[in-house]
Amino acid sequence: MFSNIGVVGAGAMGTAISQTICENTQKVLLYARREEVSNYINETHFNKEYFPNIRLEDNIIAINDLHDLKDAEIIFLTLPSSTIREIVVDLKDIISEDCILVNTAKGLEKGTQKRMSEIIMEETGRPACVLSGPNIAAEMVERTFSSASIACSNKQYLKKVKKALETPKFKVSATDDVIGVEYCGVIKNVIAISQGICQGMKVNENARFSVFTKTYNETKELIEKFGGLRDTVDDYCGFGDIITASTLTVSRNHTLGVLYGQNIIIDEQASGILFEGKNTIVIMKDLCKKFNIDSATVDFVYDVIIGRINPKDAFKKFWDKL
Repeated sequence: MFSNIGVVGAGAMGTAISQTICENTQKVLLYARREEVSNYINETHFNKEYFPNIRLEDNIIAINDLHDLKDAEIIFLTLPSSTIREIVVDLKDIISEDCILVNTAKGLEKGTQKRMSEIIMEETGRPACVLSGPNIAAEMVERTFSSASIACSNKQYLKKVKKALETPKFKVSATDDVIGVEYCGVIKNVIAISQGICQGMKVNENARFSVFTKTYNETKELIEKFGGLRDTVDDYCGFGDIITASTLTVSRNHTLGVLYGQNIIIDEQASGILFEGKNTIVIMKDLCKKFNIDSATVDFVYDVIIGRINPKDAFKKFWDKL
C-alpha cells in the first residue's frame, strides 16, 4: 500500500486514473489547474465537468498547488503532450528524488519530434514510466474491467508502478520497450484517423478492414525502424489501443477522420477541441522521410488531413498500395 500518489490533470483520464489507483494508496492527490474545480471535487466528491454522475472515492483529494505533490511517491501525468515539458519543468524542483513520473500522453513534441519519456529525462534527469492501452476514461472511472501496458528502462520503477495500478479488474503488462509502447500510442492516432476517413467516405467494410490489415502490419515495421520491438504491437498498447481508437466513437481522432472523409474541415481553435493526431501526422510524415520509410497509411492520412486532397482520390492511391 502506497501512502501518497499524485495525478496531474483533473480531466477525464486523470479522474479515471485516480479512481483506478485509489484502492492501492492511502490517498490520491488530484491536481486541477483551476481552483474552482478542485474545490468542487473536495466539497462534493464529483467531477461535474467530466463525470457528473460518478462519485469519486473518499481518499481522492483535489489540489490546486503543485507543491502539494512534494511527498508523492508516484505522479501520473494525464495531460496533452503539448504541455508535458512545461509541467515537468514546474515539477522537477518540487518532487523528491525517488518520485516516479508516469506519462499517459500519446504524442510527440512539435518541433523536436521527441517522445514524452525523452522530454522527462531531459528535464529531470530521471527515466519516466509510460502508460498506454485501450483505456476509455468513462469505463475506467466506474472501475470496470480494463488493461494497459507500462514501460520503463528502470525495473524498480516498473515494479512499483505496476503495483500502484494493478487491481483485480485492471490488468497491467510490463516491458522495458519504452520506444515501442510510446510509438504505439502515437501511430494509433494516425490509424484511427485513417479508419475514420474510410467510415466518413462510407467505404465498404471489406475494404475498410483490408486497409486496417495494411496499417497494422505497417505499424510493426514503423516500430521496428524507430528502435522498438515488433511484438509490442501485439500487446494492450498496440492491438488493443489501435482497435479501440479505430472503431469506437469515443476516439477524437477517429471522429476527425470521419469529418474529413465527409469533406468537413474542423477549425480546432473555434471548436475548442484538440486533436492530437493532427500534429502527429505532420511529425510522422517528417519521420518517415528522415528514416526513408514508405508508409501508405501515413501518406493517406497526410494527403487528406494536411494536403486537403479529395478523400476518394487519396483512398484510390492508398488502395493501389495494398
